[in-house]
Amino acid sequence: MRLSAFTALTVATTFLLAACGGEQTASSPSEGAHQSASQPAEQTSASATPSPTPTPEELPGGGQEVFDGKRYIALYGAPGRPSLGVLGEQDAPASVARVQELVDQYQPHATETVVPAFEVIVTTASSAPGVDGDYSDAALIEDIEPLIKEAYENDVYVVIDFQPGHSDFLSQVRLYEDLLKYPNVGVGLDPEWRLAPGQVHLQQIGSVTAAEINDTLDYLADFTRKNDLPQKMVVLHQFTHTMISNRETITVTHPELALTLHADGHGSPELKVDTYNSLLTGLNKEIYPSWKNFYDEDTPTMTPAQTYELDPKPWVVTYQ
Repeated sequence: MRLSAFTALTVATTFLLAACGGEQTASSPSEGAHQSASQPAEQTSASATPSPTPTPEELPGGGQEVFDGKRYIALYGAPGRPSLGVLGEQDAPASVARVQELVDQYQPHATETVVPAFEVIVTTASSAPGVDGDYSDAALIEDIEPLIKEAYENDVYVVIDFQPGHSDFLSQVRLYEDLLKYPNVGVGLDPEWRLAPGQVHLQQIGSVTAAEINDTLDYLADFTRKNDLPQKMVVLHQFTHTMISNRETITVTHPELALTLHADGHGSPELKVDTYNSLLTGLNKEIYPSWKNFYDEDTPTMTPAQTYELDPKPWVVTYQ
């Protein structure tokens, strides 16, 4: 797939809604950042008992489970690409400082620990098919990993986000195994940019089947278990019901994964709340509700207090 810049454009629907935010040509493995913090006990004699299994590293905010006493505030975008979101408006250290400022604004309104997070676009919907014809541009791991390392060193959670075009989610997620080995890295699936045969971006809203999501979840659960990693967050983006078909059949029984449905609409607070409530209707109780605030498209942007007054209170709040 072609590695070119793409400016996300707004898709018009029945209400004003947000654009959400190939082959991997180069990669660099994470250099030990994802290794277990606890090593097997040394044998002291021939009769010593076997060493225990290493305990996975803790997540930012503590513990092994994503939503165990923790909520998340995230910046959305891609490094060096401000047109795709606020995460690209500053370098990695400044992004850590910026998201921490947001966390400090939200913490007084929460009983849980509020954890800083990034949602990083790693495959971007493209206006051109590229050499492989999939309308999706894949970022190099070497271009993304410095941000991941900065986040890891500062207890920031990271969701790597996928906009697959004519590819599929599982094929693209597999390209980024080196990043998934970090204990603070989860996955975001953005069906708006998942095209059916014959479709191109911006002529319709994309969609995905629950079966394709489940294939990806099966892989992620197996990968997490085999690599002795803590539970991984999986963000499912949605702003219309048609974006995920047969949503009720999404697998929610993998203990290695924590799923959240991310309501991505923008507009007035009233319109956004209506969309949020509609999307949560019939949602499996094992899938946590989440929310997005827009600095430019919302009219106006809701305050931290207003955002946490939503019922139910969102577990992840992302800023674009």
